[in-house]
Amino acid sequence: MCEYCGCQSLASLDELTREHDEVVRLISHLRPAHQEGGVARMAEVARQIGAVLGPHTQVEEHGLFPALAGDFPDQIAALEAEHRRIESVLAEADDGATPSDPAWPDRLMEAMALLRDHILKEQDGVFPAALANLSTEEWEAVEAVRTEAGGVLSRPAA
Repeated sequence: MCEYCGCQSLASLDELTREHDEVVRLISHLRPAHQEGGVARMAEVARQIGAVLGPHTQVEEHGLFPALAGDFPDQIAALEAEHRRIESVLAEADDGATPSDPAWPDRLMEAMALLRDHILKEQDGVFPAALANLSTEEWEAVEAVRTEAGGVLSRPAA
């Protein structure tokens, strides 16, 4: 994320950014697995990405996005549509099994390219817009959603 706007000074945006960073790190494990034909490994990584994105998406769609939708309805709708496309491909590996569709690895790689672009849109557009536009009450609502959703990165080490 940009360093100039101060987004990371807010706990909510810092947490969302750290989740983005973790997702990008996990995506980097997919290319070698894809090149080696390691569909089982790709499915494992897809489940890890899904675990990070589950609470992350909940915070965005039930906390952050509603607060911005009045001013940016088309952009928020497009981001939510991208969430559905990405979730759909990740969900194929949800049950713990390796997807049997031979096209799934390529679809996953396409979805992850979309996800990387999506992350940039959020970090360069949504997060600074939220910083500039959300009221204290709206930030409190975002925090309440985060508390309810949790997050894999915020959990204390066992």
